[in-house]
Amino acid sequence: MKRRLAAFTLLELLIVITILAILAALLFPMFGKAREKARSINCVGNARQLALALTMYAGDCDETLPKAFFGAPMEPGL
Repeated sequence: MKRRLAAFTLLELLIVITILAILAALLFPMFGKAREKARSINCVGNARQLALALTMYAGDCDETLPKAFFGAPMEPGL
């Protein structure tokens, strides 16, 4: 008598792949939320650094803030 080797059938393999695909589909949105949270934390840190830099500038320059520059002047000759 020949002994049959213990192996996965094609159906079992397809079921396992399907389950893994479903789990992956459930987890991908969580990774996106974590990435968005990290970006938000980074943005808050950047805003905090900017506020600190402006405060230090104002302390060194008689409590005035730097002038804003929005591009070229609208009227010629300025």
